[in-house]
Parts: sequence; C-alpha cells; structure tokens
Amino acid sequence: MAARMALRLLSLLVVGVALLDSCFGASSHSMKYFSTAISDPSQGLPHYVSTGFVDGQILDHYDSHTRKVQPRVSWMEKFGKEDPQYWDTETQKARGNEEMFRRSLEILRSRYNQSEGLHIIQVMYGCELRRDGSKGGFNQHGYDGRTFLTFDKETLTWVAPDPLAQITQRKWDAIPGKNQRHKAYLEEICIEWLEKHLSYGNETLLRREPPMVTMSSRSETEDGMETHVCRVDGFYPREIDASWKRDGEVWLDDTLRGFLAPNADGTYHYWLSIQIDPKERDRYRCHVEHDSLQEPLDVALKEPTNSKSNLGLIIGCVVAALVLVGVIAGILVFLKRRQDGYKATPTSDKGSNSSGQGSIQTA
Repeated sequence: MAARMALRLLSLLVVGVALLDSCFGASSHSMKYFSTAISDPSQGLPHYVSTGFVDGQILDHYDSHTRKVQPRVSWMEKFGKEDPQYWDTETQKARGNEEMFRRSLEILRSRYNQSEGLHIIQVMYGCELRRDGSKGGFNQHGYDGRTFLTFDKETLTWVAPDPLAQITQRKWDAIPGKNQRHKAYLEEICIEWLEKHLSYGNETLLRREPPMVTMSSRSETEDGMETHVCRVDGFYPREIDASWKRDGEVWLDDTLRGFLAPNADGTYHYWLSIQIDPKERDRYRCHVEHDSLQEPLDVALKEPTNSKSNLGLIIGCVVAALVLVGVIAGILVFLKRRQDGYKATPTSDKGSNSSGQGSIQTA
C-alpha cells in the first residue's frame, strides 16, 4: 500500500512538470528543479530524488540509489568539459541535500506528532523568462500532501498556511539576508543559468517545429449536427494559439478543448472540437498560430465520412480527453496541497558555477 502510494506520488511529480509549464501561461522558457524524499522507501524506490528541467526537458538527475548527479541530455555534458569538477561538485551538493531531507523528515514527523510510516517532503523551485522579456520565479515546499511554505519574493517573506509550518517560517525570515538571496537567485542567477542552458542546448530548446493540422468529423444521427475535431501535432515550442473561427471571428460556442501534452520526441500535441449545423460548415475554420509559421493556418472542415473507424477514433479522443481533464484537475489540487515539503534551497549556495543543486536547510 505504501509502495503504491509512493509510486503514484513520484509519477505525479513528473506529470506536475508538464502541468506547471502549462499553468505558467505563455512563458517562453523556464528552468525548474524538483526534489522529493520519502520516509519509507520500498519496492526499489529511492529515498531521495532530485531532477532538473528546462522547458519540460530533463537536464540532470540524482537519486539515493546512484548517488550521482548525471546529465540526461547530451548537451549537458558541455558543463563537464567547461568545468571538469562540475559534476562532482553538483553530486556533493545533492548528497548534502539528501541528508538534510532525511533529517527534516524526522523533524517534521516529530513536530506533527506522527507515527512511523510513509511521509513525503518536496521542494519545487525555478524561474521563467517570458516572451515579453519579463521574469518570474517560484520556491515552494510541501509535506504529506499539504502546502508547507511558499516564498513571496515581492514581500521577501515566507508564507505558512499551516500553524506548525510557522515555526520554520519565523526561523527563515529571521536569518539576515536569507530572503534577499532567494530573490536574487530566482530573478538573476536562475535566469543566467537558464540562458546558459538555452545557449548550450539551442539546437533542441530553440528549434522551431511547425504543427501538422488534421481534421476529422462525423454526423450526429440523433440531432443531425456535425462534430469536427481539429488535431494539431508535432509542434515546438510549446506555446500555440489554436481556435475555431466562424466568418473570420473567433468562435467559442460548442467548443471542447483537449490538454496541451508532450510527445515522446519532445514536441507537443493539442486538439479542439466543435459541434455545428452542417448547413454552416463552410463558415468555420480551424485557426492555428505558432512561432514556426510564417503566417497562420486556416484549415477548412471536412465532410463527415460516418465510418465506424472514424467514429470510434473521435469518441475515443473526446472521452480520453475528458478523463484526462478530470485526472489533471485532481492532480493540480493534490500538487497544490503537497507541492513542497519542507525546506528552502538556500540560494546563497547557488553561485555562478552551479545551475541548480544547492544545499537545503533543516526545518
């Protein structure tokens, strides 16, 4: 039971990366680090895991089984060539974090007067560089499915929704210069490393892959209406604007949208459907705008084929999307409650020679 729960939580963490990317809105590029520790590792699960991402792509990974920070994309190896001690240094920091997480699990379990068993802490932090040149950042912590602390970089304070978390809040807010260093990391150092990653991985991260747009449709025998599905696939970067247009104007009525999701090759896919009167079919277009396109695409609707295979494909797509939306909603609520579980990653330890693996304080 505990093992199954831990597996779900670790898988939710990976899903959470994609969700947070989409929830951040139209950010052009982002760098995020996710760290998780469980108190009762079993079934081969590591006690501690830390993973870095740029634009949703895994950069490096550390866990308590390998006990080494390792690159997960080929261009990250450039850091080791530039600085031969880079990976050893990152590994030592990650090992220090692992030990701090271990201690913090005991501290928080005692503070909440809990018995032994499965308990989880998480840290999630990162920065984003938006299309308009503005910058953003977050640093959040959670414990056992509840929000523990969130850093407010505008007020330079930690926010603790849980009374027992206020013990840590007061401790951190009282450390001279600590919160200023967190703000500096999120707004300056993190952005500098994000730009460096983009420079090293430009062939992957700065590429432009145009979307392939396909249309499918069917007639509804009950009411004579038509359902049309516009699928947009294989595009990169993530940001895309897809909508239905009627007589050249954006049309929102009777529209169902899928969830923007990644493909195995790092590109993305998306879909949207609409139900219309077949007499008005010529008035509608699927409108797609993307950075890879010199001009927007306007794809006309197809006449329904009414084949069983087409019907099954459309129904399967819509049903799967509805299920996914429900699951995602649950995950977002779950991640919001649990999204960071314990201590902040002191930004003072993230100097110009470190991209993300910093040391972590105890609770």
